[in-house]
Amino acid sequence: MEHIWTPWRYTYITNVDRTPGCVFCNLLESGDDRTNLILFRGKLNFIILNLYPYTSGHLMVVPYQHESSLAKFDDESTSEMMSLAKMAEVVLAREYNPDGFNIGWNLGRAAGAGVKDHLHMHLVPRWIGDANFMTAIGESRVLPEDLGQTYDRLIKHFS
Repeated sequence: MEHIWTPWRYTYITNVDRTPGCVFCNLLESGDDRTNLILFRGKLNFIILNLYPYTSGHLMVVPYQHESSLAKFDDESTSEMMSLAKMAEVVLAREYNPDGFNIGWNLGRAAGAGVKDHLHMHLVPRWIGDANFMTAIGESRVLPEDLGQTYDRLIKHFS
């Protein structure tokens, strides 16, 4: 049996549900957008790279309001969320030229939410054949660039 090492996931695995407070709220308060991978701050929502991406360019639109249910947000918040998702789709298409996107929410732990108490929308660029043998058999993903490179590629579109 071969082993595939993913040491960057260790911090997440050992700290999930142990970090005090909300990860999104904590990142917003720090003020260091580059270190925290925040690409854009809107009036009611922000855009951030996913720290544990499924593909290069995997980002999220996150409301400032800390709620777990989409139904708890007013129309202005969800309208801006969709506007930012549209903007992010255009940016990702321009920079990465994907064949498609997965866009959506995971509401609650049973639905796959890694951060179950603070709603966030995922935008995941997809390419024909990106679910290769590594994902299907090795239960691992191969990313061709690190998050710093992804940030540098995308930030110029949001500035």
